[in-house]
Amino acid sequence: NAIKLNPVSIDLGLCVFCPLCEETCPESIIHFSQNYHTAVDERANLKITSEVKSISPQMTSEKIRKYFGKSLKLRQISAGGCNGCELELNALSNVNFDMGRYGIEFVASPRHADGIVITGPLTENMANATKICYEAVPNPKVIILFGTCAISGGVFQNSEALQRKFLQENKIDLFIPGCPPHPLTFINGLLDWLNKSK
Repeated sequence: NAIKLNPVSIDLGLCVFCPLCEETCPESIIHFSQNYHTAVDERANLKITSEVKSISPQMTSEKIRKYFGKSLKLRQISAGGCNGCELELNALSNVNFDMGRYGIEFVASPRHADGIVITGPLTENMANATKICYEAVPNPKVIILFGTCAISGGVFQNSEALQRKFLQENKIDLFIPGCPPHPLTFINGLLDWLNKSK
């Protein structure tokens, strides 16, 4: 479902980043790069076409910089996925990536958080828990979707076990595509979003 032929486009919010389309595509029209700057603040910006050949991460706002420019504390919610995204998020605190040096940390309580990071397709069993966790975060707060499953439902998108109403009712602040996204995609996405990478 990630690739459309007329006109040719790829939706990185649906893509699981397997190499099959790149391997079978004639004339190498589709090519994946090593660019980790793929996070965007609007879902529509994850669509790559012949006119839009890459993702542009210019997305910071004065409000985001004002409230979260010095530090960002996040509560991670595992909403029914395969744990691939959770493994990548866990790697963010190790010595290789050390996101804490940028003032970005995961916290145990939503009361101590500035926002939530959702992984997984948001199953019916996790829908109420996600809502409760989000409501416990003090204002102003942000929602970040990490991974293809969180963004679109991924390989589970047609499952009857999903309940994605929460995502339709709340503004999503940052979309980080991948299956799973690389830890650098998360760090670069947040730094671009917070305007710290300049």
